[in-house]
Amino acid sequence: MNVEAQRIAVAPIRKSIRVRASRETAFKTFVEGMGEWWLKSHPLLKSPQKDVVIEQRDGGRWFEVGEDGSEQTWGRVLDWSPLDRLVLAWQLNADWTYDPGFETTVEVRFIAEGDQTLVEFEHRDLDRFGERAAEVRGGYESGMDGGWTELLRMYEARAEAAAA
Repeated sequence: MNVEAQRIAVAPIRKSIRVRASRETAFKTFVEGMGEWWLKSHPLLKSPQKDVVIEQRDGGRWFEVGEDGSEQTWGRVLDWSPLDRLVLAWQLNADWTYDPGFETTVEVRFIAEGDQTLVEFEHRDLDRFGERAAEVRGGYESGMDGGWTELLRMYEARAEAAAA
């Protein structure tokens, strides 16, 4: 049997959180307020991170802005469906460097549940990291200052504060 054929796929990172905020506030906080809740500890720029921007349209850029005004692309918007879902191309490779020829997919869904919103998060296509896929997945899920787990906690707190 071919050893290559037995390669095990790396599972996507999936998280679900209930945010005590309307779907509109939850979506707006994720998209327009990302720079307010995103960890500042891992900028790609030489300048400290001032903001994180998602251009609100299909094909828009996803990038960080430094305090000196410099910009660094992280990816792009694959599907812009306001209040419902957002699909982003994450184009940072295993060396934490922007690579326009590389992408994994981040999808976020916003589901109204009364006066709360269920936010379903998935970072998939992690096999594209190749031999480093399992290592990168571990870092993205809960490493690197808490990874997506901590980022989503910070997002939840910011969205709930915005709703208060």
